[in-house]
Amino acid sequence: MSQPTRKRRWFTLCAITASAALVAIPAGAAPGSGGTPFGVRALAQLAAERGQSVGAVSPKAKADDDGGDDGNEADEIAEGADQYAEARTSPGIVAPGAYGAAWTSLTNLPSTGGSWRNITNLPYNSDDPRYRDYDSNSSGGSGNVTGRMAAMAADDDGYVYAGSAGGGVWRSRTGGGRWQPISDKLPAQSTGALALDGAGRLWLGTGEATTNADAYLGSGVYVLSNPRHGTFSTRSRVGGDELESTTVHELRFGGGKVWAATSEGVWSHSTKTLKGAWKLEFAPNPAYLPGGSLASDPSAAYKNIANDIAIDPKNPSKVVLAVGWRSGDDYNGFYTKVNGTWTRITSGLGDLPADADNVGNVTFARSADGSRYYAIDQSPEQLNTNPDSGLEGIYVSKSGSPTGPWTKIADYKGLAADGSALTSSGYMPGVQAWYNQFLTVDPANAEHVYAGLEEVYETKDGGTNWSTVGPYWNFGFPCWSIDPTKQTGDCSPTTHSDQHGVAIGSYHGKSFVYVGNDGGVYKRPLNGAQDSSGHATDWTSLNDGTIDTLQYYSVGVGKDLTYGGVSVTGGLQDNGQSILRSNDTVMGSNFGGDGGDTLTDPANGCNMAEEYVYLAIQVTQNCAVNDGSWVTDPSKITSYNVAPADNATGEARFIAPITADMKNSSTWIAGGRHIWVQTHGYAIRSGDEWTSVYDLGAGRTATAVAASGGKVYAAWCGPCNNQGFARGISVGNADGTGWHDITLPSTGADGTVPNRYLAGFAVDPKNADHVYLAVNGFSRHWTEGPGAGVGHVFESTDGGTTWKDISKNLPDVPTNSAVVTSNGGLAVATDLGVVYRAPGRTTWKRVGNLPAVAVLQLKLSPDGRTLYAATHGRGIYTIGVHDLH
Repeated sequence: MSQPTRKRRWFTLCAITASAALVAIPAGAAPGSGGTPFGVRALAQLAAERGQSVGAVSPKAKADDDGGDDGNEADEIAEGADQYAEARTSPGIVAPGAYGAAWTSLTNLPSTGGSWRNITNLPYNSDDPRYRDYDSNSSGGSGNVTGRMAAMAADDDGYVYAGSAGGGVWRSRTGGGRWQPISDKLPAQSTGALALDGAGRLWLGTGEATTNADAYLGSGVYVLSNPRHGTFSTRSRVGGDELESTTVHELRFGGGKVWAATSEGVWSHSTKTLKGAWKLEFAPNPAYLPGGSLASDPSAAYKNIANDIAIDPKNPSKVVLAVGWRSGDDYNGFYTKVNGTWTRITSGLGDLPADADNVGNVTFARSADGSRYYAIDQSPEQLNTNPDSGLEGIYVSKSGSPTGPWTKIADYKGLAADGSALTSSGYMPGVQAWYNQFLTVDPANAEHVYAGLEEVYETKDGGTNWSTVGPYWNFGFPCWSIDPTKQTGDCSPTTHSDQHGVAIGSYHGKSFVYVGNDGGVYKRPLNGAQDSSGHATDWTSLNDGTIDTLQYYSVGVGKDLTYGGVSVTGGLQDNGQSILRSNDTVMGSNFGGDGGDTLTDPANGCNMAEEYVYLAIQVTQNCAVNDGSWVTDPSKITSYNVAPADNATGEARFIAPITADMKNSSTWIAGGRHIWVQTHGYAIRSGDEWTSVYDLGAGRTATAVAASGGKVYAAWCGPCNNQGFARGISVGNADGTGWHDITLPSTGADGTVPNRYLAGFAVDPKNADHVYLAVNGFSRHWTEGPGAGVGHVFESTDGGTTWKDISKNLPDVPTNSAVVTSNGGLAVATDLGVVYRAPGRTTWKRVGNLPAVAVLQLKLSPDGRTLYAATHGRGIYTIGVHDLH
């Protein structure tokens, strides 16, 4: 991927309007460059970032792009997903079936003793009144949150189903809340689509399609005949392996068939029998499909994207396919069958565009009575040229036919004027329409529609008038204040931002709309109340702690000097930084936005550093406890911007590595293009306190860092995608001496470090020259790319000069992190769980029975007795080290 052009939301001076007071924020106190009210997710800076990248997005997905996308998307979500994917696919293309084979191998490993304990299965309050410091989003109005929900389904008897991005499918029998997981036995926990058919069966399409074409792949489509009581199993898969290693955007029913819009075209299957293969209905570029002549092309994953299917309720043989990659390609458009052949619709759609440049991500919805069809369309051209929005519009077909004619009933400017929180130029409704979309119609009223983008919108008259019933947040509204005695001032609670799934159902005779977004699940009465601004007054968060789909990148553990025990913190996708004190019954959020890597002082858990993205680091020494009084007195800010310079230049990974020296917690190492060192520990107050001790070189960025006793290891990549992927290791000292690059072979020969993404180090606490290396991606058996090699865990006893493959019986699965346990064992985090090699042994065992969820980081407790695992979809788990045998 090319170096990110978008800069961190970084403020040297921030003017904040609150309680009619204009307050200047000291330069070193907090991030930002102008915006209100907080630094981390200030819309003014979001808009600035968006403006910087407009025009850099390639309008066409070409072979010389970064997998069809040049890495300069305006939105951090896109870049984060791209980088997550490239770590697993570089140096080439991964063949279908890799994760399924890895899951089978992992489940066949012998197990260690002990069992995992989930410690984050309690409410997580994003508006926790304890943490109203400058870098927190507390008081925004989202309330209790959990990880991203990609899809929703509900019936009329109070059963609600929520499909998460990385933590499986969950069921509530009480109209929302008191959740239970129902897909833990499946080899993929990423949800793309959920749908109830006319017989009450629940269909699950695995593989989330909202972010990146190959970041969260699935294992196919499954059906649950009795979803009120049963659970999904591998035996319930529909068809064969045709849809393995794809993403599923939508499942639709019509004409006795289920249709699937996938990353490899549109497929169909009979709903009467689950046996037999799926039928490929349409792929615009079949040569790029697995087995095709261009299957190994770098852009293959982006050449057959299907987004939705619209079936005419009056004539199920009349079907319209919405096909296209969000950044644009020549094949983008709407297709229907003409004389038995799928043909692009070039005219007759009315206001709905037919040209490839203006058809991107599309969502359809039809009314129950068949009188209306609705559609949301994201425009690649708008994404590339419009700094305000990527939304082309919302449309209605009043004929009820998906072939139209269609009439535009909303655009981004109109929605912004209808009570939206997104009214600033550069960040307006639909700015992330490629990522945020849902659409549904009230089954009792064909003109009552809910639409989801970044916010939730409602119309009761077919689109003539809209209300922003779920604003992005409440910041900036007259009703908002930071008052810690109130959740969100005098405003009503809202939903979390970034909408993905929606369903309408009933409980005890009352109808509700359920929405899924980056903060979990929310509901309100279908015909709920609004205030004078059109904001709903009756949203309820359903994230009660029984559903834990939190997507952690990191975990930190330190002694809780106030309450005893330990304090646990971690960085999350779009849910900031969580903090769990030893006496908490509710977790709080002390930093907002995306949380990346984290450092926590083992001796004092309130000393912590939180990375936002691209090495944007904030530090606090009081857990960021704050009552918000900084609004009128900036000296009371207790979190500080301490980013090294690679943040400002954009020369760092989306989630960049930071660490503390194992022997001296005051010495920190951070990796971007440069290896940065600072020696003031948690007392650091400025980014100027970092020193560059080594320049990895232009185009290279650190992927992992580790240090012990002053010796520093750094892994890097550059380029980091399959366009000439390269990797390496550099070793030196924290004082800047002795730096050199390790010579690694590029051939991927057996026993040598493969030419794949180097994800993590684990240094032996007794010997700094004894170090382990975790290697991401898949072996050459699955990866077609130069030097993919074999092996996932390597050992060096000479300070990194030479390496030995110690993978042995370790499954061929991406590895992300490793840690040497207090007894001399080695624990390794993989995309499908944790494995362990006992001291003196050469083979690996599976640790516990986590579902097929990615574990991105492992840490030990201050006393070394407990292992902590940060999962990207199921929260944080612990297990006793003494049980690992």
